[in-house]
Amino acid sequence: MTITRQINLFGEMESQVISIEDAALNTGVSIATIRNWIKTGYLKKAGKNYVTIESLERFNKEIAGNDKLNKRANKTKKDSHDHDRITSLFLNKIAQDNAADFDKLGREYENSLSESFRNKEGIYYTPEKIVRDLLELSGRDVRNATFCDPCCGSGNFVITALDLGIKPENIYAYDTDPVAVDITLKRLYKKTGYKSNNIQLADFLERVALGQCGAYDYIFTNPPWGKKLPKLYKKRLATYFNVKSSLDSSSLFFFACMQSLKENGVLGLLLPEAFFNIAVFEEARCEALRYKIKRVIDYGKPFKGLVTKAQSLVLEKVHCDKGDAVCCTYENKEFQRKIGSFQSNPKKIINLYCTNEDDEVISHVFSLPHITLKDRAKWALGIVTGNNKKFIINEPREGYVPVYKGSDITKNGLKPVSCFIPSDLSLYQQVAPIELYHAEEKLVYKFISSQLCFFYDTRKRYFLNSANILIPEREFPVKIKVLGELLSSQFMNWLFKKLFNTHKILRGDLESLPIYTQFLTGDVFNEDEYIKNLGLKRIGNGAFRVKK
Repeated sequence: MTITRQINLFGEMESQVISIEDAALNTGVSIATIRNWIKTGYLKKAGKNYVTIESLERFNKEIAGNDKLNKRANKTKKDSHDHDRITSLFLNKIAQDNAADFDKLGREYENSLSESFRNKEGIYYTPEKIVRDLLELSGRDVRNATFCDPCCGSGNFVITALDLGIKPENIYAYDTDPVAVDITLKRLYKKTGYKSNNIQLADFLERVALGQCGAYDYIFTNPPWGKKLPKLYKKRLATYFNVKSSLDSSSLFFFACMQSLKENGVLGLLLPEAFFNIAVFEEARCEALRYKIKRVIDYGKPFKGLVTKAQSLVLEKVHCDKGDAVCCTYENKEFQRKIGSFQSNPKKIINLYCTNEDDEVISHVFSLPHITLKDRAKWALGIVTGNNKKFIINEPREGYVPVYKGSDITKNGLKPVSCFIPSDLSLYQQVAPIELYHAEEKLVYKFISSQLCFFYDTRKRYFLNSANILIPEREFPVKIKVLGELLSSQFMNWLFKKLFNTHKILRGDLESLPIYTQFLTGDVFNEDEYIKNLGLKRIGNGAFRVKK
């Protein structure tokens, strides 16, 4: 830890200081978090890139461990994981006992990995039930086929490929975890007696980028989700695969797998739900939708401690036609969609939760003349205090102003104010331009929500960052109040859910929604009239269908 003493203009020694970088190491948080703690007054700045030792020691003694902000920042520090020790322990077990039950040992190893380590590495081992369902090759001649699992883990896909008739000498697998590779090798040998040189401790992404991987008939894997990759490494891979925004580890593995898949080959991936409906994965979806997608399956939430759903994509490396059928499985119901229905969605969203009847409505309304909010509005985040516990009180006080939360916004209006913050906005971590809060008219909406819920504000209220602000441009052809009523309507909520199916109301998604200004010319929004003008009808459960 670097400690220095600063000398002031009078040649006197000032208090000891520590660099911001070392302060981050000392407390086990990021540099950005240290800067936030300086801004919120926890730490005292001492010149450029330094804080005082006194303030850091006081913080560690009086605040760390008691403050909610610090608890969040130190989550990975508290959830410790000695991976070197665990690796050594399991490698010794593997080496010393050739008669061990390696299937069981694989499960034990998976269970030994802490939540923080899994999150950092994006590791979520695939349950055998999902492996057997995803890796389905009935009707295919696999006697001479090659198979690859680029992220083999303890070998579940490899063993299933053997069970389906693929020869052990034609199976290839990679992983960067030596324990996983050794367990896979042992399972393969115990089942077949074949000592493979094709199960390797290696980085598949690196191998592909260096041209050191072969081409395979079948590639099935569960790639790391959201693995924290070094910035330069990620940049190099992005350049190699020619991608700009789809830089999540699962997306990069998709591109690497596509490059390593033979023509007419089959790729099967278990992926996070975000791959199918979030904007940053659009490049990957565009690439996938060039080919024949055979199956898309929703597996719910199979991973303990992980809130996101797992969904699979199985495609054949053959260019598709818009009329090609895709078999979709959602909530244990199986139905078919045309691949063209995904290709025409905003951001190429693969909304497998939509039936053909739902898709007919979506295709119909997007075929009508409409505009969107893209490039036609100003957007702003509510106030980020940096420390709600420090700044927010629950009763009015001199020098404080009322502030509303996202949860205060309801279908019936705004709840009575229950929070107050100091009126000096310079205290806070992030504040939008003041004129946006003080606009004569603005729409405010919940950010974390599965429902669109907008409030029309004409009193220049302040909101916290659980709410966002939308102000259409002055020339926008729909009155702001009417626009808010439209966006909160039953129809827009149905359309939003069928397109995006997310618990976050993202600006990019709102900018994709169609707005039919030709039916919004008055001062009041009439949803029944609007639906009728769109050529739709209501049915049960809040759904809509095209009038025949």
